[in-house]
Amino acid sequence: MQLSDFDFQLPQELIAIRPIIPRGDAKLLVCSGAHIHDTNVNDICSFLLPGDRLILNDTKVIPARLSGTRARQSAQGLMQAKIEITLLEPLSAGHWNALVKPLRKLKVGETVVFSAGLSAICTNKTEGLATLAFSVEGDALDAALDISGQMPLPPYIASKRAADAQDKTDYQTIWAKQRGAVAAPTASLHLDATALASFAACGVDISFVTLHVGAGTFLPVKVENISSHKMHAEWGHVSSQTVDEIEVTKARGGRIIPVGTTALRLIETAAKTGTLKTFKGNTDIFIYPGFNFKVTDGLMTNFHLPKSTLLMLVAALIGKQQLDEVYAHAITNGYRFFSYGDASLLFPQ
Repeated sequence: MQLSDFDFQLPQELIAIRPIIPRGDAKLLVCSGAHIHDTNVNDICSFLLPGDRLILNDTKVIPARLSGTRARQSAQGLMQAKIEITLLEPLSAGHWNALVKPLRKLKVGETVVFSAGLSAICTNKTEGLATLAFSVEGDALDAALDISGQMPLPPYIASKRAADAQDKTDYQTIWAKQRGAVAAPTASLHLDATALASFAACGVDISFVTLHVGAGTFLPVKVENISSHKMHAEWGHVSSQTVDEIEVTKARGGRIIPVGTTALRLIETAAKTGTLKTFKGNTDIFIYPGFNFKVTDGLMTNFHLPKSTLLMLVAALIGKQQLDEVYAHAITNGYRFFSYGDASLLFPQ
């Protein structure tokens, strides 16, 4: 299939800049076979069965966006220049790869000061990224980021407004535990304590995996032949407990329903040999039409960007024709799109 097959026109007013609060009031489009239903997230149990199992990603988004200053010498003397940094990937203790604006102005060896207790030295520049060595590491760095950093909102939100204190709650799942993501598993942002209680009441089980979502999730596909696209790698972990829970569910006829494309990509990575196994490491799995799903029976997800790998994943699960019908219905009926938008619950025919 071609990249142009996954393009569509989206009215700008449907791009969500803030989430619906409370979370369960967001719209939910349910597609089961050829049938499309309009409801809201609070009613999701009406479309689940006792014995189904939801797979949740327990990654925790770090406040990865930092504003700082660097000292530079000019003819007028020592000057302070502003610089913006978004952390992307941890390397070794206290070292990160990062996006820097403006990167061309930052020199190797220069120090960027973010606050009284946090600074970093640029140790390398390559392929549009900088490597930063922070003045603190481990728990001390985590604490400093919590104070000085902002949530790394997606580019289409960040271009319209700055992140604020509310985003530290809104752009985080209520069960977030394992620090390391620089983007949220956004389908899970719709679920709150009320939703979790309702799952228990209706006999729906929950298992957790960890996939540290990277900023590469927003990178555009640049090749027309989508099979030539190379995915960014992200670190994930599927535990033996989760493997056992999925196998028990499958054995008794229950469905496995990842909440979010991140959870789906990870469990399918763990089952790529044909048998679900524990997994710990990087995955760059690319799921597009023609993919043979080995674990997944359904998917809860948001409405995604045109020409995105996430859209291709959804097409792989429910079929391209059904994808087009779902998105046409969502646009006609005013569903809100992207990270802070509404949700869908999708089952293949």
